[in-house]
Amino acid sequence: MLKATGLTHHFENLLYKDLDFEIFAGESMAILGVSGSGKSTILNNLSTMLKPIKGKVDILDHQDIYSLSNKELLKIRRYDVGIIFQSHYLFRGFTGIENLKVACILSSMDIDEDMLKALNISEIVHQNVGELSGGQQQRLSIARVLTKKPKVIFADEPTGNLDKETAQSVMKVVFEYIKKTQGILVLATHDEKMARECTHSFLLENKRLNKI
Repeated sequence: MLKATGLTHHFENLLYKDLDFEIFAGESMAILGVSGSGKSTILNNLSTMLKPIKGKVDILDHQDIYSLSNKELLKIRRYDVGIIFQSHYLFRGFTGIENLKVACILSSMDIDEDMLKALNISEIVHQNVGELSGGQQQRLSIARVLTKKPKVIFADEPTGNLDKETAQSVMKVVFEYIKKTQGILVLATHDEKMARECTHSFLLENKRLNKI
């Protein structure tokens, strides 16, 4: 289970206040909203990356994660959480397969060849990252996250660099992973069609999450 209670955050201005929601195993949640509304910040709050100004986040068996030590938070990031960023953050100078092997070392998991085929990157993983197109790099970054076998995935506009058809096929892989592993997905997106594929869909507007 992933649960947020009273989640509040601001920088110069208030982004959102007193958000409450929970997601259970096998479920997915989409957050829609205009740029700058706070979608990415919510993901950062939930994924251990940014402590909220106010509120509590529970992940799986870890209650109030920001009351944990840095060592315990690092363990959650390493084994339980996978983050798909808008930018791929691959290791330059490495091949695709070497990037995947880093995830294997960190999580003690093996590369899933069927997953590489499903993402249509089996033929390019031995190339240097710099030789790949933006779309190929994004699919590789998603494969690196899935290689960790995370229990909770946070995805921030994960298909922004992909054409519509490729985006659909990539998200099909992610949704199937969630269903197969009984994991949890939290997705920030501008794509309403993709949001409708999720178990729960919310619009972040006027500093609140409204169910749609």
